[in-house]
Amino acid sequence: MVSAMDDARLEAFYGRGDDDVLADPEWPAAHEALLAGLECGRLRAARRDAGDAWHAVAWIKRAILFGFRRTTLECVFDEPWPFFDKTAYPVRRFVDSDRVRLVPGGSAVRRGAFVAPGVVVMPPAWVNVGAFVDAGTMVDSHALVGSCAQIGKNVHLSAGAQIGGVLEPANAQPVVVEDGAFVGGLCGVFEGFVVRERAVLAAGVVLAAGTVVHDLVHDREVRHEVPAGAVVVPGSRPAHGGRAERLGLHVAAPMIVKYRDGKTDAATALESALRQRIRL
Repeated sequence: MVSAMDDARLEAFYGRGDDDVLADPEWPAAHEALLAGLECGRLRAARRDAGDAWHAVAWIKRAILFGFRRTTLECVFDEPWPFFDKTAYPVRRFVDSDRVRLVPGGSAVRRGAFVAPGVVVMPPAWVNVGAFVDAGTMVDSHALVGSCAQIGKNVHLSAGAQIGGVLEPANAQPVVVEDGAFVGGLCGVFEGFVVRERAVLAAGVVLAAGTVVHDLVHDREVRHEVPAGAVVVPGSRPAHGGRAERLGLHVAAPMIVKYRDGKTDAATALESALRQRIRL
């Protein structure tokens, strides 16, 4: 049975052509094995290599997509009002032994997401399929952990933080927030951006594939990731062109104003950085 397959055989099952996978009567068992592997953290949609670079695990993302293609849209809850979704990824149910604090008030974790013991999910929050949320992390109110996003240990996702998801294309890198990082309120991290260990994002910072982060400490531009320990605050720079210059328009330009040392926690580093920014 596919449910007893090891990971290599499961990868081979999903590595065939689309028609072969969709028509295989063993797909329900393969899908259940996929969910089980994702939910225990053995399977992940992205992995870090020996050089600390993150890479999407394309076959896992492709396997998740088959769940949407293979199943139908049905009513999943009737009370207190009806919800409709693909049946491959219902809301995940936790038990006492999971040791996840899922606070009442409208949060949901989809099946196929890993949520480690010690994670706190405050209402309302949403954790999508393929996401990985490691031990000790706080997912605060109105926070989103998108599909296949990778969140490390002891991360704080503040209220309204949006960690973007990506399923297609299958080789597109998910968003990564590494251990000990602090993501401030109403921040947005999208399109495969990596927030490295112990970095701090002040409230309102938005990072996407095209974002240039200006490192004022080392006088450089940083793209695609926030360096370890960096403290980033929102900023702006003058926009170019006649109309922009006439009207004094600016575009967003996140800035690194300091780096955390081994003795500073996120709150202390952020307060110091904001005071420093005022003096710039």
